[in-house]
Amino acid sequence: MGILSGLEPGPVWTWFERICAIPHGSRHTDRLRSLLAEAARGWGLETILDDAGNLVIRKDGTLGLENAEPVILQGHLDMVCEKEAGCPLDFSQEGLRLRVADGFVSAQGTTLGGDDGIAVAYCMALLEDGEIPHPPLEVVLTTDEEIGMLGAAALDLSLLRGRRLVNLDSEEEGVFLAGCAGGVTVKCVLPVRRVAAPGTFLRIRIGGLTGGHSGTEIHRSRANGDHLLGRLLYKTRKESDFRLVWVRGGSKDNAIPRAAEAVLASASPENAEAVQRTVEKWGAVLKREYRDTDPGFSITVEDTKAPDLPPMDRDSTCRTITALFALPNGVLRMNRCLPEMVETSLNLGIVDTAESTVSLSFLVRSGVESEKQAVADRLACLTEALGGSVTYSGDYPGWAYRTDSPLRERFVQTFARLYGHRPEIRSIHAGLECGIFAGGLDGLDVLSLGPEILDIHTPSERMNVDSVRRTWELLLAALASME
Repeated sequence: MGILSGLEPGPVWTWFERICAIPHGSRHTDRLRSLLAEAARGWGLETILDDAGNLVIRKDGTLGLENAEPVILQGHLDMVCEKEAGCPLDFSQEGLRLRVADGFVSAQGTTLGGDDGIAVAYCMALLEDGEIPHPPLEVVLTTDEEIGMLGAAALDLSLLRGRRLVNLDSEEEGVFLAGCAGGVTVKCVLPVRRVAAPGTFLRIRIGGLTGGHSGTEIHRSRANGDHLLGRLLYKTRKESDFRLVWVRGGSKDNAIPRAAEAVLASASPENAEAVQRTVEKWGAVLKREYRDTDPGFSITVEDTKAPDLPPMDRDSTCRTITALFALPNGVLRMNRCLPEMVETSLNLGIVDTAESTVSLSFLVRSGVESEKQAVADRLACLTEALGGSVTYSGDYPGWAYRTDSPLRERFVQTFARLYGHRPEIRSIHAGLECGIFAGGLDGLDVLSLGPEILDIHTPSERMNVDSVRRTWELLLAALASME
């Protein structure tokens, strides 16, 4: 008996538990993809696996709907792998440890991967069943969505016959998405020079932050561990002398960093004590500032052994702190017509240090292509002024709202019939693969929906059991009504 046995709909939860038992973080979806492809072939379905690792599965329409226009059901295979400090789970080798409590499914100490494991589970349950009415289906499961939509960008769209696409990568029940922002990852790299010097070494750790999705939750003004580390180091440097050895924080550019740390060198024990006092003083100020959004916020500073790398020189220390603190981060502009919607933002998601460089990776998002490019240019301008360089990756287009959408109207009518009220129609600031599909398939009619999933991309991620059932019922009812 599985942990999720007894939950409804049974076939969906059975598949979700099977998915969660297999490691499937970004760039590590081979085992999951093989399982799904083998199952589909066993059911006699046409199965296509491309060189990028995308999976396309076709199923004929059921009796009475066999001549209807095909519907593409689309989700992604990979999940964001985040865990609590001290959690021993190895994402590369172990499955998730599921639990059910208070009407929600979650994972012990880690992200759940409801984004987007539930889409995969919906699709597999539908493909496996021989009785559910539906038009011809093309199930498209892409890879590496969470690190720049790499699979969707590499997919040969000429493989697809359908011109109606239902994306199952949304996390708010009762909200249908009809547009999204585009994005690009900008990696800023600064050269650093190191000079061996004796001294006392200190480690500063920022942790316990709330974090979250860098698109859907960027407007909540939560602390960004990387940016906050730069702010703390700047204030400390103004009052005490030290040189940096390294700075690190975050692991995903699409997740707001929940932790960051630095090792620094101080010339003497007396000066190290002054640094520690300054860190503690400004740490207390920052904790008060973020007491509402990040109640678990903690800052520690302690002695540490001499690291393998020698300290940076003073100029490299100054430029690194300047980049951490002064490069833009967070919401830059709200939508002019929809003031509650973010138009343009960026997230400093990953900071890392090598022997001769410090790198800062930003995910830039905007619903306006020219603004997205302007923010990327701004990062390049400032980085080059600091003596560094930038590279771009994972550039994907936004998805423009379509006024006339028969697919959306079909789902709206079905929703209203089932629940007695119309769903909310919204565009979002997060990126969705819909933009890539809509940009590459002429006349494509697109809709995105999904069940309620809270705190995605954090170890607090949890998925509403009843919402999963209702969304399944909505999907089946809408498919059964399509000519």
